[in-house]
Amino acid sequence: MEEKTKPPFSVSGVIPSLAQVADFGPPRSEIGIGCLMPWMGKLYVLNYSSHCSRSGTGTGLRVIENDFSMEIHPCAVDGTYANRFVHAESSQLIIGPHLIDTDHNVRTVDELVETRLCGTAKHLSDPVNFVYMLGMEGEMFELNVKTLETKLLFDLTKELGTPGEGSCHFKDCYCAHGRLVVVNNDYSEAEFLGEKREGNLSEYDGEKWVTIEHKPFVGVNGLGVFGNTIFANGWDRASAILKVFTDADKTWRTYRLPKASHCWEHKWQTEWPRIRSTEHERLLMDHHGMFYELSPWAFGNQVWGIRPISTHLWVHGDFCTWNGMLVVGSDNASYELNGNLQCGQPQSGLWFGRTDDLWNLGKPKGWGGPWWEDAVIADEPSDPYLMTGFDKKSLHLSQDSEKAVSFKVEVDFLGCAAWKTYKIIEVPAGGYVPHVFADGFNAHWIRITALSDCTATAQLHYT
Repeated sequence: MEEKTKPPFSVSGVIPSLAQVADFGPPRSEIGIGCLMPWMGKLYVLNYSSHCSRSGTGTGLRVIENDFSMEIHPCAVDGTYANRFVHAESSQLIIGPHLIDTDHNVRTVDELVETRLCGTAKHLSDPVNFVYMLGMEGEMFELNVKTLETKLLFDLTKELGTPGEGSCHFKDCYCAHGRLVVVNNDYSEAEFLGEKREGNLSEYDGEKWVTIEHKPFVGVNGLGVFGNTIFANGWDRASAILKVFTDADKTWRTYRLPKASHCWEHKWQTEWPRIRSTEHERLLMDHHGMFYELSPWAFGNQVWGIRPISTHLWVHGDFCTWNGMLVVGSDNASYELNGNLQCGQPQSGLWFGRTDDLWNLGKPKGWGGPWWEDAVIADEPSDPYLMTGFDKKSLHLSQDSEKAVSFKVEVDFLGCAAWKTYKIIEVPAGGYVPHVFADGFNAHWIRITALSDCTATAQLHYT
């Protein structure tokens, strides 16, 4: 083990001596922080290189003690890992290809070291002995947590027909309410232009796979029976998306959210924005450059407990609570596939603070909406789009038909799908109409209905 060091000072919550630093090369890579897991008094940190051990060295499993000293674990291996999971039945932490018991003994699954592990989930039929392990290339393994035997169950590139990098770019998995859910965030210019569909949100019930939606999704999580919901975050060219499953009626619902930045538009730029419990009985969500507070409950099967916290430019693979602090692991600097010629050292920092410190970041603002040049059917309401928590608001409407089209704008100020008509806006043939909401006007959600068939755009800007 390398010599332990103690931090001499901290700056804005960042402790320089705890920075994760990789070899410059060759080969040159990144050292993003893909996993943060408190475990039996220690904080385990696991890095990722861009593509398994072939794309970089100097990454691996690091351990931070209560006195903020840090060491590289002797079992550390170079790789691309973002999976972390507590297997309560066997009292083991699963992080990357490692299983760690309550005495901090580490076992490594050699067969999975070269797999870009992105998710671990509870087993559907035998959760005492097995877990699911998902790889970014669509490999779905069954792992025996006692013997470390692995079995390849599915090649999801074939099961789900995924295109993209290699054949896919899977990012996470989660199992609850009788279904194993996986997300794949493939997205590039081809999907933006409507030439092909790349990403997907899919589920497996123990017998067959079903794709819920063919769009890029990057995170999936929940709190099990506490709330009886599953949340998955994704996007399309129109807006960010929050997909919600409620166990009460076994239904997935779609909610739309603003995009805080276009810097999350490509699959490579959307590395593991998480949904995770960091405070008791509530969720913190990072999505498309914005933090949100999120309740696990869906009263009446409707999600109303969501509020934006702040915007940011952080690229971070994980966050957690440790010793009463919020810890955020970033991905600060890399060689960018030989593109960043000013990067002399791949590195990533750890930020320590309070959850409430997130409100001191950038003020919530963004843009998006239910439609972007979409074929709209008359009298069919759009998906709900988030309206609460922002200041100045404006709506942009356009349509391409040869006659004027009226649009009904409705708001839900209670947050439980209690829709009220706000205004009817007529857009002339092939025309465009902007609308500025009055200062101080707010509601939880807004939705729009075209009163005639057309191809329409409805985008809102919050500043």
